[in-house]
Amino acid sequence: MSDSAAVEATMRKVRHLEIRAKKLVTETFGGDYYSSFKGQGLDFNEFREYQHGDDVRFLDWNVTARTGTPYIRTFREERELSMVVAVDISGSTHFGSGSLRKIELAAELAAVLGFSAQKNGDKTGLLLFANEPVLFLPPAKGSKQILRSIREVLTTKPDNPATNLPAACNFLVRSIRRRALVFLISDFLDTDLGQPLATLAHKHETIALHISDPLEKELPAVGKVNFRGSETGHLTMVNTSNSNARMAYRKLSRRYREGMRRQFHRFGIDHVSLSTAENYLPSLQHLLKTRAPNSS
Repeated sequence: MSDSAAVEATMRKVRHLEIRAKKLVTETFGGDYYSSFKGQGLDFNEFREYQHGDDVRFLDWNVTARTGTPYIRTFREERELSMVVAVDISGSTHFGSGSLRKIELAAELAAVLGFSAQKNGDKTGLLLFANEPVLFLPPAKGSKQILRSIREVLTTKPDNPATNLPAACNFLVRSIRRRALVFLISDFLDTDLGQPLATLAHKHETIALHISDPLEKELPAVGKVNFRGSETGHLTMVNTSNSNARMAYRKLSRRYREGMRRQFHRFGIDHVSLSTAENYLPSLQHLLKTRAPNSS
């Protein structure tokens, strides 16, 4: 495919995702996003003299000492939210056993979340990462930011296809000063999540969207197959007709998913698993509805 044809194909994909995402946001998803993320925390407003009944926790001792009169800090509700979608573009996310690759699912998720945030009046940002942070778009408003984000998810190729999720977490902690909403979209095959993920979840509201392919859970019995590691390039021959081999693969996959869920639970991170072979919307809506302030 020529360069011009590749660009044209990418633009068609971006346009398709824009239309589909806007439709989903308008008809179903936008309200769930709004209910869960109405704007969070408090912004400092001004100092004023202490009045009887004020909460003493808001006394500002520096101003009080300087003026000789008790002053408190007043706050107003923060209405605007900054959302950052952090997308894993490592080699493993370019795998797909069906019509949809994991990276294409990630692009659609980024589109739906981006247009939902826009409808809510929020800023949207993007981080692409693999072995290291590859591209960062600071949070900004507007459709151009969202459309560029979709395009970058679909087209950006890392120099090193390996995964380093801790490096991405550290980057987000350093780069975003004010508390933000972070969606981590990854297959989370980098199982060493560790302290950087905990630090990210402490500083920013963090939600993990685990993207997967059906073949990552269970192998079909199709005889001897050579598997090439998408991030290492190593070849491994597996006899998928061997029931013991398939059972071992199934158990290994289950242990990996259980370990991943334990880490998310340990760090207080809401998460959901989304498959390339299934409609992701019901699972994503359920996650957001359970997070809404008025949910039971």
